Amino acid sequence: MVHSRKLKSINFLHNVREALLAHIKPGDHLAVALSGGVDSVVLLHTLATLSREIPLTLSAVHINHGISSNAILWSKFCCHLCHSYGISIYIAYLKIKKETGESLEAKAREERYRVFSQIQADYVVLAQHLDDQAETLLLQLLRGAGIKGLCGMPPVRKLSPIGIPQILRPLLEISRDEIESYGRLNKLNWIKDESNDSIIFNRNFLRHEILPILKKRYPNYPKILLRTSRHFSEASLLLDELAAIDNEYCMVSGKIQISNIRMLSFARAKNLLRYNLAQRDITLPSTVKLETILHQILSAGPDSQPCIRFGNTEIRRHKGSIHILSSKTPLSSSAHYIWNGETHLVLDHFNGTICFTDIKSQGISRKKISTELITIRSREGGERFMPTCNRPRKSLKNLLQEASIPPWERNTIPLIFCGEKLIWVPGIGIDCEFQVESDEFGILPIWHPL
Repeated sequence: MVHSRKLKSINFLHNVREALLAHIKPGDHLAVALSGGVDSVVLLHTLATLSREIPLTLSAVHINHGISSNAILWSKFCCHLCHSYGISIYIAYLKIKKETGESLEAKAREERYRVFSQIQADYVVLAQHLDDQAETLLLQLLRGAGIKGLCGMPPVRKLSPIGIPQILRPLLEISRDEIESYGRLNKLNWIKDESNDSIIFNRNFLRHEILPILKKRYPNYPKILLRTSRHFSEASLLLDELAAIDNEYCMVSGKIQISNIRMLSFARAKNLLRYNLAQRDITLPSTVKLETILHQILSAGPDSQPCIRFGNTEIRRHKGSIHILSSKTPLSSSAHYIWNGETHLVLDHFNGTICFTDIKSQGISRKKISTELITIRSREGGERFMPTCNRPRKSLKNLLQEASIPPWERNTIPLIFCGEKLIWVPGIGIDCEFQVESDEFGILPIWHPL
């Protein structure tokens, strides 16, 4: 019996080791997401054991959601547990505020991942397991999720942007029963979250009311559903490959061309738009919303400029192209900056930076601006400009239109003024009056929007 228990622990450790080594490299820093429940306690014990043979740095992060009256006790438990292992732990205290109609589970999850993205580590390691994967797939099915939503949880998930830890799930092929058995065999202590028994929550309803019945007829349903999620992952990969091919055909200068996307079937056009949103790490809208967006964009007249907003994203149509933009706070009309000769100037209100380069026979003449205050501000209306010396001075409005600068960008670009004279417009040029003479060194501004 003792030999059998030891063999089970060895097999368990072997499986976790294999899952780890498929992704991590020696010396990586792993931060365990420690709730204090059996799953994360077993994960911590397993990683602490494996760290004796695999060179890695181990720490923990505990999220105190402040929802349960026992939350402080759980935080203390996790601190004591980490102290016994000799590893550091970071406690994040949250105040969950959900909007009307918003799921408490979804809001708590969003806040957890926000904390995870701020942890200084190579990986945040989660204890989600085979049964969690099955529950996730069923919940997604019942929500009417698309193929991407039915792929389940990946073993490794890269959070954006670059430089923040990846999410690692080394227990995804290990069952809840195996985890609890390992905990008992190694005489581990853990806490029990009373909310896990409440069938008010959808996941708990499935776990306690539906899945026990399913297990009687299909004892191996978690492994079957894992296989199903892998089929969906493969289908999702193929759809992305198709979208990449369509992207090559439809994309010109970073914009999807309406005339090209019209040549695709509606399903392929929808797949392409979804792919482009995902490439920008934009939270995807519902299927109905995505179809509505595509219908509005494709059915709009050539001179119309529809704007569809969802979340923090705007999708616009302009001059035959689809523009995918982040919703920005309107600029304050009073925002302005003074340039004192810096090589670059960060313009927070304009979401970008202007770099100033010394260059021969190009740019703004230093001697022509030496006696006036140089400011940077947004367009107010009525400005006139002459970027070409052999052509008449025109209104800035007309020049922006001729340059095909989209209407929503025209009031958000930084303009350089010498006193009250407009001397530089990004994408258009330098006013004739302030351009350098031949062989003179000038200042060339370059605009870098975020």
